[in-house]
Amino acid sequence: MGEPLTILIAARDEAARIGTTVAELRRRFPEAELIVADDGSRDTTALVAQHAGALVLRLPHRGKGQALTLGERIAVAGDLLLCDADLRGDLSPLLEGEDDLTIVSFARRQGGGFGIAKEAARRLIRIASGYEAEEPLSGQRRLTQRAREAVFPLAAGFGCESAMTADAAKAALGIRYAVLDLEHRATGRDLGGFLHRGRQLRDIVLAFGPQGRNHRGLRLPLVGWVVGLAQPSVLPIAAIGVADDLWSGEERGFRAHLGKGSTTGVLKLVGIPAHALWRTRSASGALLVGLAANMLNQLDTKPGRALKVYLALAIPLRAPKAIAVLLAPYDLREMAMLGESGSNALGALLGFWSVGRFTERQRWSAIAALAGLTLLGERTSLGSLIERTPLIRELDRLGRQPA
Repeated sequence: MGEPLTILIAARDEAARIGTTVAELRRRFPEAELIVADDGSRDTTALVAQHAGALVLRLPHRGKGQALTLGERIAVAGDLLLCDADLRGDLSPLLEGEDDLTIVSFARRQGGGFGIAKEAARRLIRIASGYEAEEPLSGQRRLTQRAREAVFPLAAGFGCESAMTADAAKAALGIRYAVLDLEHRATGRDLGGFLHRGRQLRDIVLAFGPQGRNHRGLRLPLVGWVVGLAQPSVLPIAAIGVADDLWSGEERGFRAHLGKGSTTGVLKLVGIPAHALWRTRSASGALLVGLAANMLNQLDTKPGRALKVYLALAIPLRAPKAIAVLLAPYDLREMAMLGESGSNALGALLGFWSVGRFTERQRWSAIAALAGLTLLGERTSLGSLIERTPLIRELDRLGRQPA
């Protein structure tokens, strides 16, 4: 008797085709558990899939990789078969062989653009893992339990398959390709097709950049570095934050970093005030910028929290708001994260604008208040205080995705 099999489909607005797909999979794999992770569909996808015999996990719209990750968590241990919602054909050959990851290569080309997204994925997989991927974008895959443990949580959005291949190669898993005569709804060389492939290319590129885990354990791209690009005054601080995102350890708080010695946290403790001192030529300016960066970083523990605080303070300070407004929907919808780079850069931006608007006495008052918050954050979580304060808690949750 073989390993238990779970079939997992991520679907969004597929009411017209999901029923046929589920029914066909049910016929070919009668013993398998079949899960449809409904990624915030605006139509009756979830209802149609349920009537066709699938176990439906209803989710807010976050993206394909996030939906597959949350669906995989409720699957029993064993083999996992990933399938697109609009597929037609027999996937049973995927279950042959002993390789940990088996990927479908379509026997017949259907639609598509100019191959830009596919070639970009191949090159990024090669750079990340040294592996030459034959079919980097196929959503039809079979994973053993060993492969599941190596590649989940998946990268966000449409970058999930490419990053999965790279992760499997880096884990030295066996990878095989199965050429199958399958059909699916193909995108063409029209506006809709180019927009879809543009989003796909964006997600692929982000999947191979800095990554983080949010409070749900979802793997998301860290995009806070764009704050430094938008506001050159904090570009060095965003760069220090990227280093912390990529190479930080488990240390949290001033005491932990100082006790450890040479860490990226210590680099932030020294580098951010040093940059602020160089720009402001003022000890109070250096302290204010450093403490403001740390304050916003301490608050960046739930989606949208740091951005809301930034915007609330940026309005009276007349600090730049456009970049925070642009990032907020992605952060709140758990499609991306600020990371250390974004939260420190935005906090430092508040500090620089405060230096420009405050008198020397006002600066030291702000420094005292921020130092108090820092000490409080060393003793207890600022996030827990927010959760215990009714009105602030409701404002904090506004716009955030439900569990």
